[in-house]
Amino acid sequence: MGKAGFSLKTVQSALKGAALEGWLFYYFQANDPIAARILHLPEDKWFTRRWFYFVPRRGAPKKIVHRVEPGSLDHLPGKIVAYGSQEELRSALVRVLGKGSRVAMQYSPRAAVPSISRVDAGTLELIRSLGVNVVSSGDLVAAMESSLSPAQADSHVRAARALHSIVGKAFSFIARSGRTDESLVQRFILEEFRRRGLVTSAPPIVAADKNSAFPHYATPRSGGKKIGPGSWVLLDLWAKEDRPGAIYADITWCGFVGERVPEKYERIFKIVRDARQRALSLVESRFHKGRPLKGWEVDRAARGFISSAGYGRFFLHRTGHSIGTEDHANGANMDSLETFETRRVLANTVFSIEPGIYLKDFGVRSEINVWLDGFSPTVTGGLSQETVFPITAGERIQAGKRPG
Repeated sequence: MGKAGFSLKTVQSALKGAALEGWLFYYFQANDPIAARILHLPEDKWFTRRWFYFVPRRGAPKKIVHRVEPGSLDHLPGKIVAYGSQEELRSALVRVLGKGSRVAMQYSPRAAVPSISRVDAGTLELIRSLGVNVVSSGDLVAAMESSLSPAQADSHVRAARALHSIVGKAFSFIARSGRTDESLVQRFILEEFRRRGLVTSAPPIVAADKNSAFPHYATPRSGGKKIGPGSWVLLDLWAKEDRPGAIYADITWCGFVGERVPEKYERIFKIVRDARQRALSLVESRFHKGRPLKGWEVDRAARGFISSAGYGRFFLHRTGHSIGTEDHANGANMDSLETFETRRVLANTVFSIEPGIYLKDFGVRSEINVWLDGFSPTVTGGLSQETVFPITAGERIQAGKRPG
């Protein structure tokens, strides 16, 4: 995930473990942001004709480009194979790929993983009509885009620690205020981001009472629901350091404004917490045994627990997502609901585990980040939330430390 430019060695290294002749990239009218990132396409480059870039498992790549724009891929290694007519394009593809070859493209069978499905159906038909076997590049993309360098992993850990600290400060702000509202708490968190040199793709979610029943509730810029004694509060915040290649952290905590947390909140939170732990335990078990793990399996672990408690239909979203330079990155997601994630959970990656239950009058979500360093899964940032925070006046609350 570095910024140095396209690395043929890295791509061919990813291809070594796959039974493939190579990886075929296709680009037209900005259809594929994955190709744009991996191939480091210049932002000021003008592409009006479709092109293909084939990276073989061994040897030099080939650039299939139109004669109108022969310099489209000048920044990349490889020999140009120019075409003009449709017939020449087909001939060029046959010469470069060969009949009977097995190549990866940005395609997902039956759109199981929509973020990978970037090649249109017609182009897929074209390649297959040439006698080429096309398979999904999903695992290759995950290896290329979600694997972190040591410096990137460190940036994630620092961001996670900062977010845990900010959650504690936000709860303390609510306690000190006596009465406040969602937008003021959001503004407080954003100011903490600014003060700590963090940036975010979108403002944090501050959801009180019924608003917490909407997983992606959009906190208004001003006003919003009042927060005071008796309020249920959900905070979901994501941010990264303001530097190239920095990695996001993304956490969610819940609290209740008052001395004693009502049983209805504690009961639902405990189910969510235990589902989170079931998912984490599966990850730990598989990695300690050296056995492969796919994203759908992590989701099933959490979802199965919540379903067994009678709340399966109230768990509205996937269990987690890949985290990278974007908050929702291109590694394996923890999902068997919205999609069926068949990609493997890889070492040197970060992802979230965030089960939730969303009832009519409130919602609960508990989100942690898991870093797989190749040896053992680690929850980053501090302690996971194990109980609902009683947000009480005069108490300075620190997320990551259990309330006394």
